[in-house]
Amino acid sequence: MSRHPHGNTALKAARQHAGYSSQQAFVDALNRAAPRIGLSEMEVSVRQVRRWESNTPPWPRTEHQRLLVHVLQLPVERLGFTPPWEVRESTIGRGASAAQVGHTVLGSPLPQASKPVQPATIGADYSMITAAHRRMYSTVQPDHLHPAVVEHTRLGLQLLAETSGVPRRVVSLALAESLLIAGRIEFFDLRQPDAADATFVHALQAAGEANDSLLGSAILAHAAFIPGWANHPAETANRLRAARTYARRGSASAEFVAWIYAVEAECHTRCGQPGEALAAIASAEAALASEDESRSPEWFTWFSGARLVAFKGNIQLLAGRWSQARDSLTEALTGLEAGESKQRAVVLADLAAVEVAAAKPMESCKRLHEALDQLAITWYATGMERVRKVREGLQPWADSDEVQSIDDRLYGWSATLNALRG
Repeated sequence: MSRHPHGNTALKAARQHAGYSSQQAFVDALNRAAPRIGLSEMEVSVRQVRRWESNTPPWPRTEHQRLLVHVLQLPVERLGFTPPWEVRESTIGRGASAAQVGHTVLGSPLPQASKPVQPATIGADYSMITAAHRRMYSTVQPDHLHPAVVEHTRLGLQLLAETSGVPRRVVSLALAESLLIAGRIEFFDLRQPDAADATFVHALQAAGEANDSLLGSAILAHAAFIPGWANHPAETANRLRAARTYARRGSASAEFVAWIYAVEAECHTRCGQPGEALAAIASAEAALASEDESRSPEWFTWFSGARLVAFKGNIQLLAGRWSQARDSLTEALTGLEAGESKQRAVVLADLAAVEVAAAKPMESCKRLHEALDQLAITWYATGMERVRKVREGLQPWADSDEVQSIDDRLYGWSATLNALRG
């Protein structure tokens, strides 16, 4: 949060320059503009504007940033706000969290090299580490991997100040992927959606520097999960629309197109729209069945036919189609590869939920034990969230030995500490 002894004079000046002499007039203009840019569910108050013009203005939410920029026609950095990732160097290394350190990596714009000092091989060298982190994501504990990825992004930013031409583009591309990995960990593994949202903004900036539309699409689709899981369908749709636009520019493969449909399906599910979710899954299946021979990039490792079936099974579960969900989830479990312990935990928890719906608590507990075995290998907040939800459904059988054995594992020392952290 930035500090202004006399209030945020930059925003106040921009507001007055745009012709809004009072905060109320500015609020009215913002609320009129919101539906025009796809933010019909948003309403700004005078109190919010007062906070933005205060001595300590908070960094605006992503939707608010879009609205401010649209109405005032100025970048948000010129409106007196300091991004939360621009932490003073004195803060870094003195108890700053991994997320706080991660958000110091990028400002605006990216640094340019006044005199390139790195060799032509630096891009390949930096990319090798990014690729290693990509492989580690499925097996290394997230609270161990995240700090390493964050430090790698800090190095990438420094290298951008020391490279130009092709090496700079290669570093930018690897930096964008590293930031995407960091954002994935923050959102899916550590349950830090605000941190992930900011990280995805930085990732998109680096992908733009590399002029890689396909990676930009991947970042935007990941960013769509954040409003999708928060039940903000308008902002979700806007981000997915942008993701599809970038995918088209990047000549996306059928597999990549199917994944975007799968993201859309999960977001519809989170927003309580199972019919729309099943339609999106059908579109994903059609895309995957097409004869498009385009190849996906090597960094596209988080989707497969088995994972699409897992998406489908979860949606069928939430739509109350228990028999179909059991069939889909069993198929997905068979199709997952040995190293996919995170996804396996999610599918097992969903299968446990199917058994709860069928009033089969013993079978449900068996699946939960299998899911917890996977989570013991690699912690995954999303998987544990599914397990806890199933345990709520088992409450009618809470006195049974089978359910109590689940409680013993859920509230063991290690699991309890992970739950408090995640």
